[in-house]
Amino acid sequence: MSKRKSIFGSSKDEIWTQVATDIGGEFIEGGFWGTDVLIYKHGEWQILLDTYVVSTGKSSHRVTRMRAPFVNKDGLYFNISREGFFSSIGKFFGMQDIEIGDPFFDKQFIIKGNNPQKIKLLLADDRIKELCQSQPRIHLRIKDDEGWFGTDFPEGVDELYFECVGVIKETERLKALFGLFCLVLQRLVQIDSAYEDDPQVTLK
Repeated sequence: MSKRKSIFGSSKDEIWTQVATDIGGEFIEGGFWGTDVLIYKHGEWQILLDTYVVSTGKSSHRVTRMRAPFVNKDGLYFNISREGFFSSIGKFFGMQDIEIGDPFFDKQFIIKGNNPQKIKLLLADDRIKELCQSQPRIHLRIKDDEGWFGTDFPEGVDELYFECVGVIKETERLKALFGLFCLVLQRLVQIDSAYEDDPQVTLK
């Protein structure tokens, strides 16, 4: 083990490469100007993990994100975040605060969405709730596109999207995040809110 590694721990690239090996994914280095990505294929869905930089003008910080385009069957949208974290997001988009009837979960998370019944069905899966709780920082949502500078989605395709401030380098946390995405996508199909079809989208 190098002296640098013993002091600072394993690098992000080393950890993400190991996670890719463990879950059967692929880690692709972006080079000097590009972005490193970890790609995992689950059925017809492609789940992509990367980071990007947010600048406020005076400072900047790196954000970890995970994305998975899917065919949204009924236009379901939601935001799930920990209390106080991105909690105001969604109030301008016709979303309402939702409680699922689980006092422990409702106390920890702010849940917003456009279909309370469907979101309660989604979160009736105990394993999904456990995996949400395993993330100390979480903002999980369905978004309709990636904006002006992102990928342009076909009609009817939306994106399961996670982000948190900082670079995630904990192996088990990353594996749990991939597990959460797989379960949520499967659950969306079960509650008749998504199709299992290939969304025909290649993320940038």
